[in-house]
Amino acid sequence: MTRTPDPRPDEATLEDLRSAFPAERREPALGYPSVEEWEAENGVTLPEPYRSFVAEIGNGSGPGPFDGGLQPLGQLPACWAGAEPRRPAAPFPLEAEWIWEDDEAVADDEDARIDAVFSDGSVVLCAQDTQSFWLLVTTGPQRGRVWLVADVGASPVPDGEPAGFAEWARNRRAV
Repeated sequence: MTRTPDPRPDEATLEDLRSAFPAERREPALGYPSVEEWEAENGVTLPEPYRSFVAEIGNGSGPGPFDGGLQPLGQLPACWAGAEPRRPAAPFPLEAEWIWEDDEAVADDEDARIDAVFSDGSVVLCAQDTQSFWLLVTTGPQRGRVWLVADVGASPVPDGEPAGFAEWARNRRAV
């Protein structure tokens, strides 16, 4: 792992994340030594402000009134059906939206490129439903951006516009 951590976010960003995930729903924070251990084991440095969130604020959260919660670092939702191992340090394969359901070059759902979208260069933030998942990209040009990956395709969010973890959390709180 050659990447050094991004600068720690300012206190206003961290306070905004605290309010997006209320204390009574948060799992205990991991602390930086545990985050650094996970990063070393997985060969990738987590993007900020997610890195500081799991180290200082909370390692996931329970479900709220409008969402299914936030997965602890490295854990998968119960409905995750991916058979491939997660590879957070591998290159995230997309730079733009790809709806494979409409792509004539995709012969079937067993296309290796689809598996790579689900497995490479990201951590799973949470399930949107049983076939859609929010991922935080950990590598490449999309590093630090949140994507929605579903059974039909993948797109940066919201609405194809780039958003980082703090913006994604803020938008989910506003729902």
